[in-house]
Amino acid sequence: MRLERWLTAIAVTSALSATLALAQEDHGRDHDRDRDHYHAYDRDDHGHDFYHDEHRYAMRDWYQAHREHLPPGLTERDRLAPEFERQIVVHGVLPVSLRGRFYPCPPDLERQLPPPPPDCTHVLVGGHVLLLNRANFQIVDVFHFEL
Repeated sequence: MRLERWLTAIAVTSALSATLALAQEDHGRDHDRDRDHYHAYDRDDHGHDFYHDEHRYAMRDWYQAHREHLPPGLTERDRLAPEFERQIVVHGVLPVSLRGRFYPCPPDLERQLPPPPPDCTHVLVGGHVLLLNRANFQIVDVFHFEL
């Protein structure tokens, strides 16, 4: 009789543990689904997270208006080599060799862009405007000017 109670208690405990594990797993899936929906809603058609079409148009207009007197980071001599150009991608990390070669975004261009999230800043490097995370050098979004 004692052995039967012991086996019953183990069986009940195992069943409850399995039920709780499944409930937590389902909750995690729902949370991931909600997070993915949020990110899909937040992105524009090009997969970018931050700069939307109106910001891209404003940057192009600013570039055209300042074409004769471009700041460092946007001039022809600032153009990146192809191996660096391929590394400037959304959610990528700015290469170590380029971390000393970026410039602050000019104030008149900065005013046309949305305020950056915490720990981020708008910078110019090699003909690009980057939204760069200062803490880990991750590229949050990028806009490429045709030099």
